[in-house]
Amino acid sequence: MLKLAVLVSGGGTNLQAIIDSIETGVITNAEIDVVISNNKGVFALTRAQKAGIDAKVISPKDFDTREEFNEALYQELISRQIDLVVLAGCLVVIPEKIIRAFENRIINIHPSLIPSFCGTGYYGLKVHEKALARGVKVSGATVHFVDEGTDTGPIIDQKAVYVKEDDTPEVLQRRIMEQAEWVIMPKAIDDIANGRIAVEDGKVIRKE
Repeated sequence: MLKLAVLVSGGGTNLQAIIDSIETGVITNAEIDVVISNNKGVFALTRAQKAGIDAKVISPKDFDTREEFNEALYQELISRQIDLVVLAGCLVVIPEKIIRAFENRIINIHPSLIPSFCGTGYYGLKVHEKALARGVKVSGATVHFVDEGTDTGPIIDQKAVYVKEDDTPEVLQRRIMEQAEWVIMPKAIDDIANGRIAVEDGKVIRKE
């Protein structure tokens, strides 16, 4: 059984998609051991509690230095013997110590088709605002492993979503979540939990 830690920062819509996918059997051989938020009072914590999942806040604001925060997060993951760290709307930069300790065991969902509209400064609604400003016709989402760069790790899966002429950033964001993010993130977790993918030479290889 794959033991997950889901890291969040806000409402937790991707977290809910994971919870629902485990309950319905879309994700098998995996369970959420803990949900960790860097912000207090966010709805993602409520979602976890309603599902009977341990929910914790580890916030940089509660530590004197960033190094102390990084160490606290690292120790929490190590002490729980987490198998896979899932970044589900987590806006905290993951320290290199954790990335090294969990090499190819941290995944993230990004609301664009990487390498388009990704990297430093591209997160949340800003991704969709910049995409619409460029007049893109197709957007989507990408789930990838996390490395030391920003949105540069090996790509696990992508799903395209068409952009409509009257889309606002908020409308496009919702459609991409519903049609792409909530589909490919659970699928990636299920694939990892059941040994269907591996990383070779910096690329994801399917073993099916």
